[in-house]
Amino acid sequence: MSLRRADHWIEIDSYDRAAFTALLDDTPSLRRLAETGARLLPHFDSFLLDLFAVFFKLNLLLREPEQVVPSAAFFRFLLDQILASPGLSGARRHTALDEARAGAATLLLGERLLDLLKAERILTRGEMLDAWNLQRQGDEIAERAADEDTLADLLAQARPPQSERRLGALGKRLERENAAAQRHLEHHAARFVKRLRDGTARDAPRLAAELERSAAEIQAFDDNAEEGSLALGLPTGGSAGMKIELGHRLARNPKLRRMADLVGRMRQTARALRRKTYERADGEVYAIDAGDELSRILPSELAALRHPALRRDFQRRLIDRKLLVYALREREQKGRGPLVVCLDCSSSMAGDKEIWSKAVALTLLDIAGRQRRCFRSIAFAAADTPLQVLEMGGRGRAQRADIAKVFDLAEHFPGGGTDFQKPLDAALECLGGTARGRGDIVLITDGECRVEPAWLERFQAEKKRRGFALFSVLIDVGPSSVQVLTELSDRVTSVHQLTTEASQEIFLRI
Repeated sequence: MSLRRADHWIEIDSYDRAAFTALLDDTPSLRRLAETGARLLPHFDSFLLDLFAVFFKLNLLLREPEQVVPSAAFFRFLLDQILASPGLSGARRHTALDEARAGAATLLLGERLLDLLKAERILTRGEMLDAWNLQRQGDEIAERAADEDTLADLLAQARPPQSERRLGALGKRLERENAAAQRHLEHHAARFVKRLRDGTARDAPRLAAELERSAAEIQAFDDNAEEGSLALGLPTGGSAGMKIELGHRLARNPKLRRMADLVGRMRQTARALRRKTYERADGEVYAIDAGDELSRILPSELAALRHPALRRDFQRRLIDRKLLVYALREREQKGRGPLVVCLDCSSSMAGDKEIWSKAVALTLLDIAGRQRRCFRSIAFAAADTPLQVLEMGGRGRAQRADIAKVFDLAEHFPGGGTDFQKPLDAALECLGGTARGRGDIVLITDGECRVEPAWLERFQAEKKRRGFALFSVLIDVGPSSVQVLTELSDRVTSVHQLTTEASQEIFLRI
């Protein structure tokens, strides 16, 4: 009985395998790459494990050809070309022992190689079929080997001589068939390897160019992921899989990159304005107390800093929280209820309008998180188009946005007609359990829609009864209409060119 052959070429330890498995579980793009490649060539997922090892491990040890199944022979030629590439050493300086960077390099180079395979630029369709035939033959030989093992167990337990002779004859027949199948497999494998060797010189420059391009992307990967994470309000200290997914989405989606840049600028402006306006809450001085709050320290305490001896006493009392400070009595800050954003994703919002509208929505998500408010987005289009409803954040504590939901919001765009009534009715349901005067609805749209007079009358009456505010953001970077929004809303603000005044209107009144 022959030993079971491996389906990958690089010696992998349990830590490497566990790290790659965790990346697969945590990175949808890497998982999709493995699934797509596995439909094209056998053992593609095992090749991705080898590719991860190339970038992650310090010392690489390749298996001998007789230790690996023949159907994986093509990947040995790929690995030889990759290992011989001049750009690999530069890439490994960034990726060695770094799971996130090694995973990103695996994803980037794996996608490029998969594109070459789909275009039949490094393997023809016939050669791919040969690889599948080799795998099928290998599986049949493995099944026969399992039958031989079963037969050996039965022979060991056989008692009557007649049964022993019959089982022995069957075992010899299986052994002959298996030996013939093995010779047939080795013959086809030798022919397959010869064709691959003949094409090595042809494919080497193309593979080297793809590795050079991937190496350049890997060097910028960390910066892109960090900047995109900060811009979109995502956690920066997340898992390696989250970093890979974010960097990959930004690298492959120009619309998302533009949106992230715009959100970053909007968030900076909104935070600066809110700090300036709301940094100090209304309050009154009612006593002098002991503490360490330097912004409320008495002037007499500051005068002590001029004397060397008194300065050391000042430092001691600061550490002990015994400086004299003003005690302020401030109004209790109550929760403001949920923030519901209705986002127009109709066909008229395509292009720059979509980017601006979603940038405003993601900035409002950041504001809601800092205010400890529930945030719910309702993306809408025509009346017969299902609403996309996403809920993020929660009451009572500041929360960072969930990466999957942020991507769902940023990339969802059904197109079609526009209907305001369905999403605003859904927004009313979101505010159904809130107290009077708590909660806000924001409608982000280009305004190109009409509503029924009877519905408008009911909506206005409901808004007056519940006491909530409807704030409309007009996306006027193209054709737009403000007439219906004026009838619906308490306030309408334009984002044209995003002036400071517009930022105040959008972000300070929410």
